[in-house]
Amino acid sequence: MAISNIQETLLMYTKQKSMLNQKIGDVMFQIMNATRETAEIQAKYNEQEQYYYYQYYDSEDQTVYQEVMEQLTKDREYELANLNSWEAQLEVEKNNYETRLNEVTTFESSWTKLLQNNIKNDFTYGGAGQ
Repeated sequence: MAISNIQETLLMYTKQKSMLNQKIGDVMFQIMNATRETAEIQAKYNEQEQYYYYQYYDSEDQTVYQEVMEQLTKDREYELANLNSWEAQLEVEKNNYETRLNEVTTFESSWTKLLQNNIKNDFTYGGAGQ
């Protein structure tokens, strides 16, 4: 009876580990998306920078070019700051899930040892009675 209860507990820990691994995978996918978006924002900025350079830089009055570039840089920095904030939140979430996973793994290991000891004791007890 005790062995079956321990096995049920181990199954519960296995299920928890599976759910936590899935959550970690989901967060890692979101982190990858944030990284991809950062690269897209930088590529868009580079294209616009090149366009405005050829559009305004050679003109006699470069103040328009400087103003446009200033605004473009501010917009990019704002978008990157938002993405960095989101990525930092995702990292915290991932670390929390990994901590919980480590706890569950430790509990599972303890219960596995207990199960092994119970099985060993059952066989030792049965053999000693002969």
